[in-house]
Amino acid sequence: MRFIKRIFQVIGVIIGILFLIILGVFLIDGQKTSYLHIPKDVVESDQKILIKNVNLIPMTMDTVMNNKSVLVQKGIITQIEDDIDLDEVTIIDGTNQFLMPGLIDMHVHVWDEYELGLYLANGITTVRNLWGQPMHLRMKEAIEDDEIYSPLFFTSGPKLTGPEFIGDDNYQLFSAEEAREVVRSTKEKGYDFIKTYYGLPQEYFDIIMEEAELNDLDIVAHPSNLVDYRYHFKSPIVSIEHAEDIVQQPLNYTLDTLKLNEVVASFKEAENTSFCPTLTVYHNIHRMLLDDEILKSQDLNGVNPLIRKVDSQAQYDRWASEKNRNDSIVGKIEAQHNFHLSTLNKLNRVGVNIICGTDAGIGVTVPGSSIHQELQFYSEAGLSNFEVLETATINPTKTHDFMRNLGTIETGKTANLLLLKDNPLNDLSALKQPSIVFIKGRMLDESTLNKFQEEGTGRNNLIISLVRYIEFMLKKY
Repeated sequence: MRFIKRIFQVIGVIIGILFLIILGVFLIDGQKTSYLHIPKDVVESDQKILIKNVNLIPMTMDTVMNNKSVLVQKGIITQIEDDIDLDEVTIIDGTNQFLMPGLIDMHVHVWDEYELGLYLANGITTVRNLWGQPMHLRMKEAIEDDEIYSPLFFTSGPKLTGPEFIGDDNYQLFSAEEAREVVRSTKEKGYDFIKTYYGLPQEYFDIIMEEAELNDLDIVAHPSNLVDYRYHFKSPIVSIEHAEDIVQQPLNYTLDTLKLNEVVASFKEAENTSFCPTLTVYHNIHRMLLDDEILKSQDLNGVNPLIRKVDSQAQYDRWASEKNRNDSIVGKIEAQHNFHLSTLNKLNRVGVNIICGTDAGIGVTVPGSSIHQELQFYSEAGLSNFEVLETATINPTKTHDFMRNLGTIETGKTANLLLLKDNPLNDLSALKQPSIVFIKGRMLDESTLNKFQEEGTGRNNLIISLVRYIEFMLKKY
């Protein structure tokens, strides 16, 4: 009996030590991300900023309005005039610079606070997170309470799939009642919308859509292979993700132009369904096939260390193995990428609402900087520079009601803004290094943005990321 008691005492000590180690890791990580904390005096200030003599790109139309003055008060654009004169206001001289709305990335996977700084450093002032976990609710609360500098943050709940699609990264549904309860729980816990996933059968999908409408929740659909692709055009599904899923599902893994035209026609008829291409994440397969050293590249320092060690490595190994079996895969992936560009061109020409999304945060798709590659692909697909900018500004605001106050420079809109040295309507690369990013009217200058980039690419938080993922696996809802 004493021996058993002694064993339990030893186990208790070990658990206590592990708890203290984990607590210490969290405290250290909190200190390391303190550069994102908003000082109390900034939170409590009037935040009155006047940007003068600036060239305005309002994104309400394809134009530049020269030498304008924009007044921001308490995070809101309150006045736009040729000239505004006020006392007791912070004045920013925008002479020869360009002011436009902040960028919106509509498909990301966020793993830590460091990434929030990476998004801001690249001019992204709003993100839509599509792999919701408990940590994201805590993150969302901190952001909404003005504790940390961050893009506006909207998140789905966990990815919903059916009983046959096994994986610790999604939530499997096994009954109709469970499907109803998960939707209600999504609303109660504070997630912003639902993400449906591959492997979701129609029986559960129908229930999710019915319950989502009752709870006033949008659905974002990674297309399910267990329903017809056209099924995803139903309300309350507001956007369909991934160009590659058009090839994999309605086109049955062929680059069939005639079948593609049918899909494009279905999108056009749907009218209220947005499309999020995520071209970069697929093109990165091609990069992995061509570059044996890609996992050692400096660029990947922006990817969370746990993801880099597990997911990035797994994806690289998968495609390296495929290349060893079949060296024609390189040409096939490149051909499909080019087909994606053609797909985007056709969808754009019939008026489909294209929304920019990168799928950043997984594989070798880096948070923040990947948006510049994504937008460049849209240009290569034949969109004008103005149309490209629309995908990351005004178009997302047509997708969700909670984004209505973003995406343009107009009075009454949230002051998420970029001050740029050059005109992105002439050259999209002007987006890469903003002079100033305004997030809810708060000004982040170039040196601050550089610090965000430096800290985000120098982090070492593998253990804490693992703890958070274990939390997700133990309690997804």
